[in-house]
Amino acid sequence: MKKKIELLAPAGNAEIGMAAIDCGADAVYIGAPKFGARKAAGNSIEDIKLLTDYAHPFGVNVYAAVNTLFYDHEIEEVRSLIFDLYEAGIDGIIFQDFGLLEMDLPPVKLIASTQTDNYHPERIRFIDSIGVDRIILARELSLQQIKEISLSTRAELEFFVHGALCVSFSGKCYISKALFNRSGNRGECAQFCRMAFDLLDENENPIIKNRYPLSLKDLNLSDYLKDLIDAGISSFKIEGRLKDVNYVKNITAFYRNRLDEIIDNSDEIERASSGKSLIDFIPAPEKSFNRGFTSFFLNGKADRLASFNTPKSTGELIGKVIESGKGFIRLNNNDVHTGDGLCYFDNEGNLNGFYVNKIANDSIFYDGNFVVPKNTGIYRNYDRLFEKQLEIETDRKIDVSFYISFDARSITIKAECGDGIAAVKKFEIEFTQPVKETEFIGLLKKQFSKTGNTIYNATQVNIAEGKISFLAISQINRFRRETLKELTKLRIEHHRKKRSSFFKPRYTNYYKKEIDYRENVVNRLTENFYIKCGVEKIERGLDYSEEFQNKPLMTSRYCILEEIGICKKTTNNNSKIYYLKNRNGKFELKFDCKNCLMEVYIK
Repeated sequence: MKKKIELLAPAGNAEIGMAAIDCGADAVYIGAPKFGARKAAGNSIEDIKLLTDYAHPFGVNVYAAVNTLFYDHEIEEVRSLIFDLYEAGIDGIIFQDFGLLEMDLPPVKLIASTQTDNYHPERIRFIDSIGVDRIILARELSLQQIKEISLSTRAELEFFVHGALCVSFSGKCYISKALFNRSGNRGECAQFCRMAFDLLDENENPIIKNRYPLSLKDLNLSDYLKDLIDAGISSFKIEGRLKDVNYVKNITAFYRNRLDEIIDNSDEIERASSGKSLIDFIPAPEKSFNRGFTSFFLNGKADRLASFNTPKSTGELIGKVIESGKGFIRLNNNDVHTGDGLCYFDNEGNLNGFYVNKIANDSIFYDGNFVVPKNTGIYRNYDRLFEKQLEIETDRKIDVSFYISFDARSITIKAECGDGIAAVKKFEIEFTQPVKETEFIGLLKKQFSKTGNTIYNATQVNIAEGKISFLAISQINRFRRETLKELTKLRIEHHRKKRSSFFKPRYTNYYKKEIDYRENVVNRLTENFYIKCGVEKIERGLDYSEEFQNKPLMTSRYCILEEIGICKKTTNNNSKIYYLKNRNGKFELKFDCKNCLMEVYIK
């Protein structure tokens, strides 16, 4: 049996989810009305049902993000919400809070979010032993670590391959809650890591001033998809529930093409859904929002993980200035259009930008009297023509073959898809011999090939030898429509038969007898869960206790000192203390050099 490979795309809303499906997603994930890790990307149950109704005929799964912590007074609300999501057709629930596993749940796939801290092998083995269906692995893992994890787990493994990166391990960032009373574990992250800071030494001398040392580049693992498949990943996730529809279309189509190339050259794997996307643009990730790209820690630490000079999108580098003056530049690249958004870094490293107002005699004109220095690199972070292409609707079609036969009183029509799902409809007719049989057969084939605005593309119309009755065009069209309607109904039924069974946790001993605030226990159900798993002492999480002093509020595999070339482990750097400072306060950095970890504390 071939292994199914899933391309998983973000859906900020139902419209974006449908666009992702059209562009080739095998699954989409969408925020529930509440309790999602992106509070600004919540959706109504009605909209989620619209999305599942659209997705299921293609065999596309829809997962709901219910991946925040919840308190005791919210337990019944969460349980009720999950049943509402199930009734709306959701195929899986992405969760963070283990209290959810103590609830009486409908039969949906349970997916452990990265927020459940899926980095350490013993933690992952424990989550796997409970019996969840899928584990979303931490972004910080290497290929070798993923291979080792895959060998010892039963659950499906999902991994982020594209999009924004959190500088902290997921689930272990408490600084937004501490500073702004906006908890990342409750879907309200204030983006502390995208803020500007000064980096100070132990004597408070500035090493870096007013830069963005915690703002990471965006993940792009498009060159490592086959490696990840070989390592055991079956679901390839694109980050971006807060991104717009054009971003999602572009990135989804790009990864669809990349995965299809791999699948087409393998006898061991196959797509996880049906249908082919008819894409009218050439996908290009560099043309959508990005802060520059990194492979992060997939092959050991990549060079230059941070986007020090800006947390904003720089887009694609398109050329250098070869001539400039007040209000104009000339580039060594003429592929620029009126309305494009261009940007550049000035001599102080600050990002500046402008729109192209006019192009004449190879010169690019913009508003303003400032001069962009010669040899400056120019980036395009808004490609007007490309964005216009993305606005064109993309279709996704499932190939279908028709098999038609007649007898004295009826016509039988079989519509069969390439994945083997078929509908058979029989219609009574008044048999009439066609005057010109050959011409009528041609008409019959022509009309059955007209699948119009359905999700189907007729590849064959086969008419059995023997009796053939004349039919009016209106009859032919009605029979075709009703047969395809029945086929769609059967495709939905087939999809929903694949739903999970009822979940019952397999309580196994946790690998710790005592757990601290970093396990994020904030309600009685989660506490009961850990007690059943042999934990004897439980400290409540910071979202409950709010005791932030003397605790690491961010923990990261990324290290600022290594990034700027003064790693304490590999250089002669003997300084003991470093600080980050901005208008929100002063923050002490501590370094666990043995494990290559950096921690951030409130000073």
